[in-house]
Amino acid sequence: MTRYGFVIDTTRCVGCNFCSMACKVENNLPEDVWWSRAYTDGGEVEQTPSGEWPDNLHMAFMTVGCQHCDNPACVKACPVGATYKDADTGIVRQDFDKCIGCRMCMAACPYSGVRTFNWEEPKYFLDFPVGSADAPKHQKGVVEKCTMCWHRIAKGERPACADVCRTLARHWGDFDDPDSEVSKLIRDRPYKQLLADEGTGPCVYYLV
Repeated sequence: MTRYGFVIDTTRCVGCNFCSMACKVENNLPEDVWWSRAYTDGGEVEQTPSGEWPDNLHMAFMTVGCQHCDNPACVKACPVGATYKDADTGIVRQDFDKCIGCRMCMAACPYSGVRTFNWEEPKYFLDFPVGSADAPKHQKGVVEKCTMCWHRIAKGERPACADVCRTLARHWGDFDDPDSEVSKLIRDRPYKQLLADEGTGPCVYYLV
């Protein structure tokens, strides 16, 4: 079995949001929809540090999207099987055609802000689609989230976000392969996971 996921080096991430923009373009996301965001770990305002200048300042960045959990609460909550864990890859996927818009997955997921619900017909900044022709089509009345660029992985490619990181902070691979880059990183470096005590088993690791 394969267990795909991400390792994000917070000591290298500069909060540039290249990964977020690559995701938006590749998946032709509608206006105001983001599957990944870079949050500032620092002051109360984005891109500001906490503490006092000059000797006690802290600022880091956390890029947050679906955690593609080993034990996803969203899958258990979905009454129609529209949210499911792919047996071959470990990716938490969604079947937009099956989704009935109940938003139970949103309520069950402990990671706030990683899903969006399309209340209206999706609207776009451009009058033509961008990104991959294989990306999922967006629909009114369904929940959306990161697909880990399933359409790219199916063709032997990497997720778009992992390809564009200009500081090489974002790594993607198979955690079931002990020789993969991601496996070596979490074996050799200290890391943290978001809300690990929830028992979801997130497949996103943040190097610290």
